[in-house]
Amino acid sequence: MKKYFLFAISFILLFSLFQVLSGMFLTYSYTPDIEEAWNYSANLSQEVVIKGSYAPFLLTLLFAFLSATIAYFISKKIMSTKNSIK
Repeated sequence: MKKYFLFAISFILLFSLFQVLSGMFLTYSYTPDIEEAWNYSANLSQEVVIKGSYAPFLLTLLFAFLSATIAYFISKKIMSTKNSIK
């Protein structure tokens, strides 16, 4: 049961860390096009159109898989270290 709790806690922490880091990277690498925004501002619609894309979902899934893999190896390493100390 201890292995599960260690894995779950490390997974949650690593997943949160990767989410924050990927958000920071995406924010840092975003460059708005001010001229294009100014040209479109005159004829903006009053409706909101939400476009779906699978790219953010797949990126989130990739980070989840990476987090789970790292959490698994961290929990194995900690457990093997504790077993060798005893």
